[in-house]
Amino acid sequence: MNPKSSIEVEGATVEEAIQKALKELKLARNKVKIEVLSDEQKGLFGMPGAKPAKVRVTTIKNT
Repeated sequence: MNPKSSIEVEGATVEEAIQKALKELKLARNKVKIEVLSDEQKGLFGMPGAKPAKVRVTTIKNT
């Protein structure tokens, strides 16, 4: 298994985390499987960033 075939990334939002992972893997969205491990949680008074979103992005193997 390629060490870069699956990564876990955090971001302020789920979409930001996905974009970071795609950039790191240098792949398009249709070439990966995306699992949301946790959604971001707002801070006090709805301020963003209290708890980041976390996703696992896995390369889809060609068969």
